[in-house]
Amino acid sequence: MQEASEKAILYALLANIGIAFAKSWGAWFTGSGSMLAEAIHSYADAGNQILLFVGLVQARRPPDEEHPLGYGKISYFWAFIVAIILFSLGGLFSIYEGIHKLQAPEPLEQVWVALVILGVAFVLEGASLLGALRQIRTLQAGRSFRDWLTVTRNAELVVVLGEDVAAEIGLALAFIFVALAGWTGDTRFDAFGSICIGIVLIVVSIFVAIRIKSLIVGRSAEPRLRALIEEVIEEDPAIDCLLKTITLQIGPKIMLAIKIKMRSNLTIDEAVAHINALEVRLKDRVPALGWCFVEPDVRD
Repeated sequence: MQEASEKAILYALLANIGIAFAKSWGAWFTGSGSMLAEAIHSYADAGNQILLFVGLVQARRPPDEEHPLGYGKISYFWAFIVAIILFSLGGLFSIYEGIHKLQAPEPLEQVWVALVILGVAFVLEGASLLGALRQIRTLQAGRSFRDWLTVTRNAELVVVLGEDVAAEIGLALAFIFVALAGWTGDTRFDAFGSICIGIVLIVVSIFVAIRIKSLIVGRSAEPRLRALIEEVIEEDPAIDCLLKTITLQIGPKIMLAIKIKMRSNLTIDEAVAHINALEVRLKDRVPALGWCFVEPDVRD
């Protein structure tokens, strides 16, 4: 799961660095507010990808006495910070720039330059989006894209996907409004484009923040993994019934706590041996399982 995230982040980072420089030059050369909004958006996205990389690296730290379940959830913190940056530095600044251009309009020069840059940026961002979708397909496991997006616990891919979609919509809006401003000579279209881009970024950032919030609070493993865990447990002939299952997603790893009722004719040594074997089978069938705690009992 982390490898797919790293590749998607790398695609987005390389695309955004080049696009940001091109947009900045285009904004300076043409005086376009929409282009400036898009440049700020790309710089913010590039910074966001760096923060996501920081989260992935820190999440690999091994467990210690203060953090017995490791640092996997730290990636959720950085993903949430990215959502805040997307909202403030991207969305709010774009709206501010649009309002400023409405109050103090400036003439646009060499509109064709802005349109060419926006067109090239749209293609490059599209390549980044396709890269993210390619990594998502490796994790879909036969599910539809909508189902994956609904249940996934991969914070980094959700953020990269949200940024790429917002970037494509923003570039399309910038192209349309800059073209209208150049065609009509009315620079208010350019200002409206900047405001629309800001609204798109705010909507996407809110969506991302909501998805990440559930992971920060604590969310179970994906339904298919929970079903697989229960299937492995129910296959064990030494277990009469499964009383309770609790899973918790911690970064790329899962913590599992189960309460089971075992056959009454087992000795303590036999029960321990069966539990140890069960843990081995669970980790073999569910590689993402990082911690497994089994409690034998007679009732929930």
